[in-house]
Amino acid sequence: MYLATTISIPEFLYEEDSFGVFVLVTVILGGGAAALSGRAIAATWRPRGQVVAYSFILGAAVRFFHFALFGGTLLSAHYYLVDCAVCLAFGLLGFRAARAAQMVTQYRWINVPDGLLRWRKKRP
Repeated sequence: MYLATTISIPEFLYEEDSFGVFVLVTVILGGGAAALSGRAIAATWRPRGQVVAYSFILGAAVRFFHFALFGGTLLSAHYYLVDCAVCLAFGLLGFRAARAAQMVTQYRWINVPDGLLRWRKKRP
């Protein structure tokens, strides 16, 4: 038996009536905080795995903001994981950008920039 259920992308990503609330709280506030925490983790030469741990904490904070400010569901595993995924993506981008800048500036005799998120060895 085939059960056809349709779910739209907006219903999958956010529960509020406005896409602007999702963008403001999850993407701008949560993603911005995650990018800054990723940069801070890279700046102190800590491992990338700590970005994952901090993303789960930031996901809980973002979920609380949705609940407290806009009447969203506080204890929703689905939307918590969506918030964590957005925070993780921005956190890893911030980590990688900071690490690439570190590798180029601190080891400039070995590495050269190869884009915003990459570096490569100098050719002899």
